[in-house]
Amino acid sequence: MEAEKWGRRIRAYRKLKGYTQEGFSKKLGVSVSILGEVERGNRLPGNDLLVKIAASLNISLDDLTPKDN
Repeated sequence: MEAEKWGRRIRAYRKLKGYTQEGFSKKLGVSVSILGEVERGNRLPGNDLLVKIAASLNISLDDLTPKDN
């Protein structure tokens, strides 16, 4: 469940910033399949990857962090 929340937020911000999965994964230095797994909620992103994602999207890690509803 937690991985799904992260994945949805990462995908939403990626699309908002106009990146394709392929382009964004290349920018992050990870494979498209890893990014896809993260966005689908099948894989929880590690701290290093989260920092790269936030920096690449020009947002804070706090913006990316799922909020408890």
